[in-house]
Parts: sequence; structure tokens; C-alpha cells
Amino acid sequence: MTALAKHVEEYLAMRRSLGFKLVFPGQVLPQLAAYVEAAGASTVTVELAIAWAALPGDSVQSISLAHRLGAARGFARYLHTIDPNTEIPPAGIWPSATQRRTPHLWSASEIAALLDAARWLRPPLRAASYEALLGLLATTGMRIGEAIGLGRDDVDLDDGVVTIREAKFDRSRLVPLHPSAVHALGRYASRRDQLCPKPRCATFFVSGVGTCLLPGGVHTTFRELSTAVGVRTPTVRARIHDLRHSFAVRTLIEWHRSGVDIGGRLPVLSTFLGHVNPAGTYWYLSAAPELMEFAAARLDGRFGAQR
Repeated sequence: MTALAKHVEEYLAMRRSLGFKLVFPGQVLPQLAAYVEAAGASTVTVELAIAWAALPGDSVQSISLAHRLGAARGFARYLHTIDPNTEIPPAGIWPSATQRRTPHLWSASEIAALLDAARWLRPPLRAASYEALLGLLATTGMRIGEAIGLGRDDVDLDDGVVTIREAKFDRSRLVPLHPSAVHALGRYASRRDQLCPKPRCATFFVSGVGTCLLPGGVHTTFRELSTAVGVRTPTVRARIHDLRHSFAVRTLIEWHRSGVDIGGRLPVLSTFLGHVNPAGTYWYLSAAPELMEFAAARLDGRFGAQR
């Protein structure tokens, strides 16, 4: 192993010991080390890092190039403490952000139509699984990966609590369920065990043949269902993640209606959604007309007299 490759391994091991997964840097930094050494250099330079990040690959989008250079920048900062000749690539060479997609905020009637369409799927086990899964996503705002990864022991129908283990940022949390959700999940569990007494996996939700649900298949089925009920169109590209957006916005609207302290409650919503801090939750509070009306009324109530 070369000296630079060894530094890459030590850098990744050090950062991972602090809790960082570093999946992408773990893939690309060995490539950077090999590129630098093939160029006859012993350490990272700005010129070599930029040339490496711009190499043709699976994607030539600017955000992909920025992510590659960002991985190189983190490693170069570390290496500079060992070798002062290391140069740290600057930020801002390629845009590192993409335009945020406008989410579709699902209404109660649209969600009801989506669940009704799921009941017509075949075979019956698949129909039951998707009706229960989509209902859970709509009523809790869970991420799709969290929901399909639930084990049977993670869903406590007696206490009405779901345990999400090792979610994003390796954070686990408890999600309390509304009594109606407990009833729906209990009904699904009975139906699932009746239709599939010997499942081929230990997850709570299973496919039509008793195996684990896979993200690709779930997204495909969701597109079919949302198109069938007329929500997904050539101009409205509704996604399954929009159910999470809709839950967050709907929760805030209900809080506005009840007159509670929104600022005091926002950390509760952040914890419920599994965010590290409330700043992450603001991404989900898209400007719905009703929400903006409440916000305008609160501003007018506080500052209207001053105008």
C-alpha cells in the first residue's frame, strides 16, 4: 500500500470513529490517491484535485463534481496537518446545491383516494401491504426507508408506538401512533398473517409473495397509484416523499388553528420527524396558501398596530 493510500485509510477510519459513515468519500478518495500518485505527485494539490474531480464518470452534473471535490477538500485538510505541502482545494468551483423541487401537498381526499386505489392491487397481500404502508406514511411523516425497514417487533400495537432503529444519522426514535393508525395496522397484521402464515422475511410490511418490500418497487407502485387517481400528471410529479412534506405542513396548520405556541412546538415536530434540529424541519414547511394566511394573520396581530 502506498503512503497516500494509507493516509486515506487512516483519515476514513478516524472520521468513522467519530460517527460519520463516509460512504461516498470511502468510494472516491482511494481513486483520488491513485490519480495523484499516477501523476507523479506525493500529495494533493489544487490543480490535481480539480482535474480529478472533473474526470468523466457516471454523472457530469455540477453537483456531482462539487461532491467529489468536497470529499477531496475534507481529506486535504486532514493531510495538510501531516504534510504542509498539501494544498486545500477551494469551495465554489462548481455549484453544490440543486434547485429544490416543489412538493405536492396531499389533501385528505387525495390520500383517501390513494389508499382506495391500493385496495385494488393484486394479489390481495400486496393490496393490504400498500394500503397500510401508505396510510402509515401519511399519518406519521416517516421516511419510506424507515417504514419498509420496520421489523415486526418494532411495531408495538399494545402501546401504540413504533420504534425506528438506526435511521438517518444513525438516530433511533419512538413514534407514537394515533388510535386510528393502531387499528389500521392491527387489521393489516391480522390480514397479513392470514394470507402469508410463513413469510420469507421478518419485516412488518411484506410484498405480495411474502418477501421484504424494496424501495424501487415501492416507488414504482406509488407512481402507478398516484397516476391512477389523477394526482400525478405530466406537470405535477407527486412523489412518495411528498407525504412527509404534507404531514409537516398539515401539523403546523392544525397548531395554528388551535392557537398553540408554534415556536415552542417546532422542536417536537423535528424530533417526531427524526431531524437533528428544527432547521432541518423548515425544509418541509412549504408555503401552502392556508399556512401563509395564518402566518400573515400572526404578523398582522403582532405588528399591524405599528404600521
